Amino acid sequence: MSFQRIFTTVETHSGEPMRVITGGVPHIPGATVYEQMKWLEQNDDQVRMLMCREPRGYPPMCVNLLVPPKHPEADAGFIIMEQVEYPVMSGGNTISVATVLLETGMLPMQEPVTEFTLEAPAGLIRIKAECQGGKVTQVTFRNVPAFAVYLDREIEVPHLGKVTVDVAWGGMFYVIADVRQFPGLELIPSHGAEIARVTSLILGAAQEQLPVAHPDYPGIGITNVELSGPTDNPAADWKNSVRVGSGFVDLNNPATWTAALDRCPCGTGTCAKMAVLHAKGQLPLHQKFRHEGILGIVYTGELVEETKIGDYDAVVPTVGGQSWIYGYNTYVLDPTDPFPNGFTVGDIWA
Repeated sequence: MSFQRIFTTVETHSGEPMRVITGGVPHIPGATVYEQMKWLEQNDDQVRMLMCREPRGYPPMCVNLLVPPKHPEADAGFIIMEQVEYPVMSGGNTISVATVLLETGMLPMQEPVTEFTLEAPAGLIRIKAECQGGKVTQVTFRNVPAFAVYLDREIEVPHLGKVTVDVAWGGMFYVIADVRQFPGLELIPSHGAEIARVTSLILGAAQEQLPVAHPDYPGIGITNVELSGPTDNPAADWKNSVRVGSGFVDLNNPATWTAALDRCPCGTGTCAKMAVLHAKGQLPLHQKFRHEGILGIVYTGELVEETKIGDYDAVVPTVGGQSWIYGYNTYVLDPTDPFPNGFTVGDIWA
């Protein structure tokens, strides 16, 4: 049989499922990985939809496309694709891509530490991978600068009332709210549906009331909400749950007040949280920040440098965590398939 498209992938997770496409996409024009991302978004969005939606994907699925690097200092490039956007940076996906490149032999592994550079759409990401017995046991990356945009701002959220939030960039824009504002709500898997509802309402309200603009990435708005709170885990300092959208929020349509939740501690969300804590004088440079996700997985962050992004005071964060390969797949598109871009159904999708 002749298939319309064939993709080879490595399946990984860091709690969150993060697929890595290793073959099946032809040459993508662009002088940088950012330009390649924009070309893919405008000219071949079918790749993202096929890989993220059913029957090949599901709401929390993230996908990464490996591409040859454009920058002379980079060893490999990758384009990040999620359900509603092409993020310029993602921490968990960076950890997964680095793990795949080393554990499959696409880049040479040196034990006990392999250092190399990835080119994300956001730019160069320096990688330090701890390796033992052919296995990547920890990936620490130096992220793009993070900065706070709003601190302790009160917004009016339908059905929730007044909610105090911070907004920060950590590679994506995050609205961050302390979960203790919502009595009875805990950052545990069994409260997932209510976390999704609350964060969806916060997102819709924040998008209307708190305008943002990154000096280097025009047109990117707030797309994520992070509920944050204390943890009773002695191996962590703080806990979070991040909303991963599977559709767009309409505050007048309750069917859109849902989402998947990030199953990992969220690398860029960790960077955004650290930027907020630093701006509030609560996290100095060179202090470890252990961030726990909803499944109990912990990423370890650290602020290593102060800088400026446009008019914003910013910090350079590092984040470390682990990802695990759980499978290898070949996905195809039958030319007679009635759903050439995949599909969603309102039972589990927004």
